[in-house]
This record gives sequence, C-alpha cells and structure tokens, in this order.
Amino acid sequence: MDKATRLQYLEAMGIDVWATRHRLSAVQPEDPLENLGRAEQDEVHRDQPSNRRPSNLAETVDAEFQPHSPSHASHANEQTWKELQHEVALCRACSLCETRTQTVFGVGNKQASWMLIGEAPGQNEDLQGEPFVGKAGQLLTEMLRAIGLQREEVYIANMLKCRPPNNRDPQAEEVAACNSFLQQQIELIQPKIILAVGRIAAQNLLATQQPLAKLRGVRHQLHNIPLIVIHHPAYLLRSLLEKAKAWSDLQFALSVYQKLEK
Repeated sequence: MDKATRLQYLEAMGIDVWATRHRLSAVQPEDPLENLGRAEQDEVHRDQPSNRRPSNLAETVDAEFQPHSPSHASHANEQTWKELQHEVALCRACSLCETRTQTVFGVGNKQASWMLIGEAPGQNEDLQGEPFVGKAGQLLTEMLRAIGLQREEVYIANMLKCRPPNNRDPQAEEVAACNSFLQQQIELIQPKIILAVGRIAAQNLLATQQPLAKLRGVRHQLHNIPLIVIHHPAYLLRSLLEKAKAWSDLQFALSVYQKLEK
C-alpha cells in the first residue's frame, strides 16, 4: 500500500498523525479507533467471561485444507454455494431454529484471501441476515480499511448461523451442529489467512480454553491456514482502552499475510 493511501485509511479511523518507521511499523496513537462510537446494549455481549468449555472444532474435521493458489480460481462454484446456503436456511439441527428470525449464512468475496470468523449473530444480524452489522459492524469495516481492505474484499462468517436467545454464549451442541457448514465455507474459499474475531470464536476454532490475552499476537494454524486472533469489535466499543491493542493485532495480521505473499 502506498503512503498516501495508507494515510487515508488511518484518517478514516480518526488518526491525525502517523510517522512510519518501516514497512510494517508506525508510531501508534493512544486511541486509534476513538471516533467510531459506542455499541448499543445488544451488541456488547461478546468477549464476556464464560465457563463454557469450547467445542473442539479442529478434531471434527476429516479433510485437511490447503491455502488457495492462482490455479484454484474456480473453487467458489456458485451452484455449490447456493446449495450450501439453502441447506443452512432449512437447518433444524438444534433448538436455535425455533427462535431465529432467519439464518445468517455469511457475506463477502467467495474467493477472498482473508476470512473473518465470529461467534454468532446478534439481534441486528438476525433481523438483517448478514454478519457484523450495526455499530460493531461499522467498526469492523473501519478496522479492515485501516489495513487497506474493503469489506467486500473479505469473506465474513460466524460459527453459528442462528442467533442464540438474548445473545447468550453458544452452547457446545449448537457449535457442533453448525460446524460442518463453517468447514464447508472454509473449504470453498480456501483463504490465505483467517481472523478469529473474539474470544469465543478463537477458543472454539483452536480447541483451547486459553484466555484471549494468550491467544493474541501468535500465528496459529487451522487446516494449514494461518489464523490470527483479534478482539471482537463490540467488545472494543465498550472497552475503549483496548483499541490500541486491536490496532496492534491488525498490524500483526497484516505482517503475517505480507510474508505469505513473498
């Protein structure tokens, strides 16, 4: 990304002055996401403490995925995507089908290099049928722009395709019921890098109970695809002091991706 374009993205996040030291490092302001507002009450439940033991998604996958290459340009077969989305829309594998307004399948570029995986739909997502909308979604969009990505360039999905009642944490059986859908999405996209958005998504995807603080800043692997853990934007909207850490996570993810491109 050229310097002028980078400055435009940082300005969109409310950052006035940046002094670049080298390609991947910059003088960091106190609060790089300051002007993006606060979440509504229904959007700030993510990343709250939970004693729920995460489901081991990694152990339930038989196939091992490989990162995509230019020769795999036709991997996102539209008919396959339509059939999968139709299957999700009709799913009644767990009790969440009784309380959902609609399923939230996923959105974005089906040949994306970047894939973001969150926890579950919230109230706004359940109403609109798209992941990460509302103020949390706006913040996520700005976070992506800050590293030179448009929302349309990435693919965004959740572990769960239905909203848990009252935005509670997903239960193990619900995660298991949706697991095959998510794994098929990963297999179809074959992203070069995955961002696990929030503690619960990270713990389930990595089959661990380690806290978010220990999962951040580390290059993990999911089916031979690099996976980086970042804060959930709804959590950032209520925890303003954590936004500097979020910017650090984004820079780390970008550095991992750029090394893949070399």
